[in-house]
Amino acid sequence: MKVRIDPERCQGHGRCYDLAPGLFGDDDEGYGQVLGDGTVPPGKENDARLAVANCPERAIGLLEEA
Repeated sequence: MKVRIDPERCQGHGRCYDLAPGLFGDDDEGYGQVLGDGTVPPGKENDARLAVANCPERAIGLLEEA
């Protein structure tokens, strides 16, 4: 599973990095950024889903790998 942020939609509310700091950080202007290559480590899947569910702009996406 991987996470991504659509920079066109992100408004910088910061819920992603508040809820899942191991997966997301913020840039110099407070907009969310995916840490690393976006791979969700084992055991952090629920954090990723929580961040997706709580993004008001629906800017976070999950890619379920086969």
